[in-house]
Amino acid sequence: MDTQHQLTAQKSTLLNLNDNTRKVIFILCVVLCLTPFISPAIALLLGLIIAQVLGHPYLHLNHKATHLLLQVSVVGLGFGMNVHSAMQAGKEGVLFTIASITSTLVFGFLIGKWLKIEKKTSYLISNGTAICGGSAIAAISPVIKAEEKQISVALGCVFILNSIALFIFPVIGHYFNLSQTQFGLWCAIAIHDTSSVVGAASKYGAHALEVATTVKLARALWIIPVAFLSTFLFKNKSKKIAIPYFIGLFILAMIANTYFPAVKLISPYMVNIAKAGLTLTLFLIGSGLSRQVLVSVGFKPLVQGVALWILISVSALYAVMHLA
Repeated sequence: MDTQHQLTAQKSTLLNLNDNTRKVIFILCVVLCLTPFISPAIALLLGLIIAQVLGHPYLHLNHKATHLLLQVSVVGLGFGMNVHSAMQAGKEGVLFTIASITSTLVFGFLIGKWLKIEKKTSYLISNGTAICGGSAIAAISPVIKAEEKQISVALGCVFILNSIALFIFPVIGHYFNLSQTQFGLWCAIAIHDTSSVVGAASKYGAHALEVATTVKLARALWIIPVAFLSTFLFKNKSKKIAIPYFIGLFILAMIANTYFPAVKLISPYMVNIAKAGLTLTLFLIGSGLSRQVLVSVGFKPLVQGVALWILISVSALYAVMHLA
């Protein structure tokens, strides 16, 4: 985001404090999010409050910071997982993954056509909903030569719905008495971004977190074939596809934790650091959702995003309750 956009975002905040004061408050919030006292949901809420009241003083660095921090934290979570149980979770989620990605992309195309949403914006929202939120949008946008406005609208839509999901999914899971396996599967399929998937699942239980993380990362690998398909749909063969290499490191961390006793001694510390990193990631995502971002999404793209999200959430919930 350039300087002009930052100044506009700052003017739209409730309190007009000087830069140094905003930076001090923001850094104190960052430190607070790294303590055990702040849950992922509270961190996200705190970020949203900061965005509306003070504004993000380092907004130009936010996207890169959240992207890197999320990847490092996910790798750290691998040190708390077992290869055998992860493979079992992956097997359980593969059919749901294929069915949900295909149906979401098809319905996303139809809804976008019906609402007459700009083609690339609609496509990015559909992919963000179908695969893994912001990561899918970031990977596919250069392949289809999306413009900054189209990317911003898609990311804003996905992050708004992610924020809601983090709060309501655990409540719905308890209401329907979902097991940890069922909830983990449902989270991985129906919540867009890995950070919110992990945040919701960790609140539900340790096994839910393991299932959700494994299935979600297996789902993220679908970025590769979908990106290749996108090059043909949008007639663009010149762009490289961003492969999520951090998933390979996550798998290596799982293998190390499963087969190397020495690694198991430090694994609990690595997992705690990773969870703190994910909590901070959610705070940074929330603090990037200024009123300017929320307004820029627009009505029709948000309707498409909500419709797709309800479709995938309800159908996935039914599937894990009756078919899993």
